[in-house]
Amino acid sequence: MISLPSERMDQLVKRFDMLEAQMAAGPEPEAYVKLASEYAELQEMAGKIRALRTAEKEIADLGAMIADKATDRDMRALAEAELPELHERVEGLQHDIQILLLPKDVADERNAILEIRAGTGGDEAALFAGDLFRMYERYAASKGWKVEVVSASEGEVGGYKEIIATVAGKGVFAHLKFESGVHRVQRVPATEASGRIHTSAATVAVLPEAQEVDIEIRNEDIRIDTMRSSGAGGQHVNTTDSAVRITHQPTGIVVACQAERSQHKNRATAWKMLKARLYELELQKQQEKIDAVNAKKTDIGWGHQIRSYVLQPYQLVKDLRSGFTSTNPAAVLDGGLDDFIQASLAKRVQGLDSGVIDDID
Repeated sequence: MISLPSERMDQLVKRFDMLEAQMAAGPEPEAYVKLASEYAELQEMAGKIRALRTAEKEIADLGAMIADKATDRDMRALAEAELPELHERVEGLQHDIQILLLPKDVADERNAILEIRAGTGGDEAALFAGDLFRMYERYAASKGWKVEVVSASEGEVGGYKEIIATVAGKGVFAHLKFESGVHRVQRVPATEASGRIHTSAATVAVLPEAQEVDIEIRNEDIRIDTMRSSGAGGQHVNTTDSAVRITHQPTGIVVACQAERSQHKNRATAWKMLKARLYELELQKQQEKIDAVNAKKTDIGWGHQIRSYVLQPYQLVKDLRSGFTSTNPAAVLDGGLDDFIQASLAKRVQGLDSGVIDDID
């Protein structure tokens, strides 16, 4: 059952009713426009909260009917048959309200750039990076999102030393922003002949795709190099200097793209990647200022271990921020991330209720 801030929800409904009464009183046009704007923002939330309260009351009434010894057998059977549907309705409404309660990140509706890099663990880390990329590919497919690989450096025995992809679709960043951080795996790798358990790690970064108005890049700060793309062989090998590398000299950020045979397309993609990295850098600077004031806040940041995948000697995936645990790693690595992302949403909402989280990402 999802835990929601009841007092905060009651305050929002009360505010919505107040706005409705003020609008009905016939205020001046300018005041009416302001009231109508806030009313529209709260309308969906208030409707969901009222529907939740109604469903919860129906469950309580049916529970009392079932518990009452005076209730005849047929009525008790009807009440018991209605409960599963009501519980399902409550769960859906709770999930919707949970998302509506979150402070809106200006980048939530944007596409994202997904970067996965093998960390400690050598060949096994590269294999794990490959597993993570497939996990996100499958999760994206379940959401109807489009994933396109921008660049990839394959590991010696499989997987990736590094892979960068764009993810496009509705609400991509709102979901995937919780995945940034260090992911650790414990298992007997395919590269281990003696059957010893190894621990390795990979770093995931999810960057919101920057818009033109977000980042201004001066021409004198940029160095652009072109080179011959390196492919896996056969028809995918480029024979022209189509790969593009862009260096932002003030920050030292370097991005490269070789996914297309067209230098023009690779240059355009590399620019998007650079803007996203610079935009993320600005967001990190803002976050550091917030964290300095709010020491209790535990956010999702680059370089922090966020999740452990234990495949041997037992089966377990644990998120270290929310505490959510799954005993089915195969399903998680097959793209089953919804429960983990919902747990992160719940943690964010609980933080709002307790006052720990007081900003927009």
